[in-house]
Amino acid sequence: MSRIFTALAVLASLIFMPAMAVAQQDPENTLYLDLKDGRVVIELRPDLAPNHVARVKELTRDGFYDGIVFHRVIDGFMAQTGDPTGTGRGGSDKPDVNAEFSSAPFERGTLGMARSSSPNSANSQFFIMFADGDWLNGQYTVFGKVVEGMDLVDNITKGEPPANPDKIIKMQVAADAG
Repeated sequence: MSRIFTALAVLASLIFMPAMAVAQQDPENTLYLDLKDGRVVIELRPDLAPNHVARVKELTRDGFYDGIVFHRVIDGFMAQTGDPTGTGRGGSDKPDVNAEFSSAPFERGTLGMARSSSPNSANSQFFIMFADGDWLNGQYTVFGKVVEGMDLVDNITKGEPPANPDKIIKMQVAADAG
């Protein structure tokens, strides 16, 4: 009888595997975002936005995000980063990425690509949702989700811009982390 329960437990763990375990099994589509308070683990979603995921991974591997500030952090809404000028007007020297809108909802912990009024203007800036934001659904590209460390994201200094902004200490693709 105990063998049956053991087999059922193993089967259940395979069927109901948490998102974090899935992310850890795919280091190529997992980001480590190191903040002043610790490490945030992000599951990338190439199934939803393959071009945006490829861009973020390319910039991450180039070290582009290391040291960049969170220039727009609205309590109860989101924290935005990815602009090397810290003004919200800058980006990488790469061409913009066309929109990859999906039906994935903007929920707490979701990562979306920032853009101008043009849907096809995403470049390097992204935001992490502090709370659900259904008005963004289908209007911005969802490319990932925080699976560990959302409490660290909650601690990012608020402001538009913050007087003393927090920054990304280091961002890495998990497959490259030592």
